[in-house]
Amino acid sequence: MRHICVFCGSSTGARPSYADAARGLGQTLAASGIGLVYGGAHVGLMGLLADSVMKGGGSVIGVIPRALEEREIAHTGLTELRVVETMHERKAAMADLADGFIALPGGMGTMEELFEVLTWAQLGMHRKPCGLLDVDGYFGSLLAFLDHMVGERFLLQGYRDMVQVDSDPARLLAAFEAYQPVALPKWIDPDET
Repeated sequence: MRHICVFCGSSTGARPSYADAARGLGQTLAASGIGLVYGGAHVGLMGLLADSVMKGGGSVIGVIPRALEEREIAHTGLTELRVVETMHERKAAMADLADGFIALPGGMGTMEELFEVLTWAQLGMHRKPCGLLDVDGYFGSLLAFLDHMVGERFLLQGYRDMVQVDSDPARLLAAFEAYQPVALPKWIDPDET
């Protein structure tokens, strides 16, 4: 793996452990020689994560829409900052650059980005690992809801199982290295999208 895309909050959240986890993931990525791809902001967990990777000597590519760059939330100290026109372009660029996806705690934007790449994986549009760095059980309710979806037959167990979960960044990255994409029947061919 050369680059991991991380989705996370533009806030630091209510608990100091969220900031600690962002810094810890950044240190782990840098120490592993894995570059970070993220949303390009200097605020919240996003900024802490990027700063941690850079401090550890790692590479960071930020991708930010022009409207957010113009509001002066773009991180100017990155290895590379790509400015795009729309949020759709941002997500597509991050997905293209990444070999896998991790979500840290965050809000609706984080969840939207996570579920988009999970949906793409389910449809066979990519075969990259997707995971959650579960800090203090932050994703517990989400995981329970995914299990509820399986129980109600809106989600196959195989697709639920593709969500890698750990509270330790090194173990999560090890799971990514061992990841085998889900091989379930598809409704569409990726070339049809």
